[in-house]
Amino acid sequence: MNERIEMVVLRNLLNNEDYVRRVLPFLKEEYFADSSDKILFREVSEFINKYNKSPSIEAVKLEISSLEKISETDIKKIETNLDIISKSLNSEDNMDWLIDQSEKFCKDKAIFNAIMDSIHIIDGKTEESVNVLPEILSKALSVSFDTNIGHDFIENKDERFEFYHRIEEKVPFDLDYMNRITNGGVPNKTLNVILASTGVGKSLFLCHHTTNCLIQNKNVLYITCEMSEERIAERIDANLLNTPIQDLKKLSKELYDKKMERALKNIKGRLIVKEYPTATANVSHFRNLINELRLKKNFSPDVLMVDYLNICASARFKGNTTANSYTYVKSIAEELRGLAVELDIPIFTATQANRGGYNNSDIDLSNTSESYGLPSTADLLVALIATEELEELSQIMVKQLKNRYNDPSTNKKFVLGIDRSKMRLYDVEEHAQNSLVDSGQLGSEMKKTTDKLNEKFTKNSSFDDWEM
Repeated sequence: MNERIEMVVLRNLLNNEDYVRRVLPFLKEEYFADSSDKILFREVSEFINKYNKSPSIEAVKLEISSLEKISETDIKKIETNLDIISKSLNSEDNMDWLIDQSEKFCKDKAIFNAIMDSIHIIDGKTEESVNVLPEILSKALSVSFDTNIGHDFIENKDERFEFYHRIEEKVPFDLDYMNRITNGGVPNKTLNVILASTGVGKSLFLCHHTTNCLIQNKNVLYITCEMSEERIAERIDANLLNTPIQDLKKLSKELYDKKMERALKNIKGRLIVKEYPTATANVSHFRNLINELRLKKNFSPDVLMVDYLNICASARFKGNTTANSYTYVKSIAEELRGLAVELDIPIFTATQANRGGYNNSDIDLSNTSESYGLPSTADLLVALIATEELEELSQIMVKQLKNRYNDPSTNKKFVLGIDRSKMRLYDVEEHAQNSLVDSGQLGSEMKKTTDKLNEKFTKNSSFDDWEM
């Protein structure tokens, strides 16, 4: 008679230290259907966690005998199973086979439990909403054993060398200086934040970059907690169709369709815009939405825009929380960055400048609204600054406040052209950057020289070989 997989798991938990170390973190009591197996697993795992060692058969029997509220039937089953295990403690199974079988056991049980939970929700036997079904099934399908236990500095030097020379997947900008400060664009698993006062251009920046990503054939999910879905789509229309936003209403249906057909001719990316009421949606809602889009529309985002961070809710602090603004906003930022890592995509969002940053021509980190904890979480934080002089030139200033991709003192400040009627940003002539003071600006000639030096340094092993 073949041994039950539950018995194989329990037996190896009692006599196989390597198995315990590799498998126990992924096992759950809910994976054991029989109540006697649940009790036995619980007692064995609690012993291991407490004493960092597998218990003997005698120790398990003693622990079981001291339990209250356990049926005679379960006690007899446990004693029988322990007797069977004790007779086969010396048997050695192939470790790779053990790991594979144990992982399959966990996956099968997770999916079975998820299906049963879903049925209970659909039948109204729990208070959970049917909206959580995609997340429940997605979690069950993603169960796996993570065998990576860290980077060994000595043994993994070859992998590290490959990492240094691997071309990292990035989402580039269509703005030269934004690409300069990010080394060609932002990578996945990052949180990128735009800081600006009211009306300066936070949503404009997000909408412009949404259009840029769409043209790059990226799937973009735009979550708005401020404006309606139609207003966001209207801004992207203005940018994509190269039409002033106030003129969109004047277009006939025929002309609008022609412009849209021409604009989308070579675009394979998709855009979904979803509105949530202000201060009600958190990353759990975003995650559920993404799961629903994957199931219902076969849509998975390559880039996520969240407009904007301060008017999202926190998944950790719900309802009338007593958390202060620093903790609350930092929590939202951490949750968003965690979602970026989980989905393996970049997330772009915005934050409001505080009162000190309003009409300030030189915003700094102290002007981050509500929480100084936000800059510590973001990978990129840039401020948008508008002054009367810049508005007259149809320009907006960008100032680096934090940058994990490059040296933030290089090109610390620069200007971009801005066309508010078409919700568009664009590069300006190089001489427009020269008037910036204390900006660490690399002009075109200086950049050519620096690039030349870097190229020579890379190609030559000796400084003596350099020729300028």
